[in-house]
Amino acid sequence: MDDTAELQRFIEQEKEKMMVSEMIGKVTSECWDKCITGAPGSKLSSGETSCLSNCAQRFVDMSEMIAKRFGAH
Repeated sequence: MDDTAELQRFIEQEKEKMMVSEMIGKVTSECWDKCITGAPGSKLSSGETSCLSNCAQRFVDMSEMIAKRFGAH
């Protein structure tokens, strides 16, 4: 592999890392604001835990659906 191809691969990997990091930040922010309504205690309640899990799963499902939709065109 020449240097140019290696550099392109590295750039693509870094872009993917950045996109994953941004997605995690969005999920954390959106789901936290939606599910944690009061001051958090030392532990999350079962309702908060369930809400966070469902919220994150919906976000992943929607992201996959959008990626498939744009990938199909």
